[in-house]
Amino acid sequence: MANILVVDDDPEMLSLVTESLIAEGHVVTSVSDGVAALIAANGVEFDAAAVDVMLPEMTGFEICRRLREAGKNFPVILITARDDVDDRIFGLDSGADDYLTKPFALKELHARLRAQLRRSAAPVAAPVVQLGDVQLDTTTVRAQVAGRVVPFSVKEFSLLRFLLQAAPEPATRSEILVDVWGSADHFDPTIVDQYVSYVRKKLAASGSVVTIKTIRGTGYQIELPESA
Repeated sequence: MANILVVDDDPEMLSLVTESLIAEGHVVTSVSDGVAALIAANGVEFDAAAVDVMLPEMTGFEICRRLREAGKNFPVILITARDDVDDRIFGLDSGADDYLTKPFALKELHARLRAQLRRSAAPVAAPVVQLGDVQLDTTTVRAQVAGRVVPFSVKEFSLLRFLLQAAPEPATRSEILVDVWGSADHFDPTIVDQYVSYVRKKLAASGSVVTIKTIRGTGYQIELPESA
């Protein structure tokens, strides 16, 4: 049983999702706008949230961003009728953990929530990951290269963290999707390539000795110069 926040301004959809989650044994708080969602999250310790993107006054993207800024780290699944890649990337960069496109089966929403709940309940790894001149503080989501802070989005940070922890072994796109995006079944693998490109550019711009090598037909691998 989990404590779940559901946010949707469509009364019929809000009722449908709420009743289905209650039937699964969860405790559900249902609200129809962003302000009510933030107020609810300030007073209740939620285990996960399902948030519609297209809301009046405050979008689901903004809700997610504000939750993260307030230190709320429970998994958030954004729900939207918009399936554009840029929209998905924007949502994930806002701090969302998954992205579900309408129309969807309630069973799929339940499965994704279970996956996110399993991930959030997993044992916490060491708070600091370091390799070469890159140091990641997973508690504060803060990255440094040679002692200088380098800004990464949440997904960029998670991708770099996973590759650093996997080193010196390569990581497949499927492994990256499961760890960083929560599923290898519901995301186009090319999203990994896009984010690797973002991370590469930031590492290069910071002058880091850490690089990301493409393993053709497999995925990606962290590389360090022999002297590092």
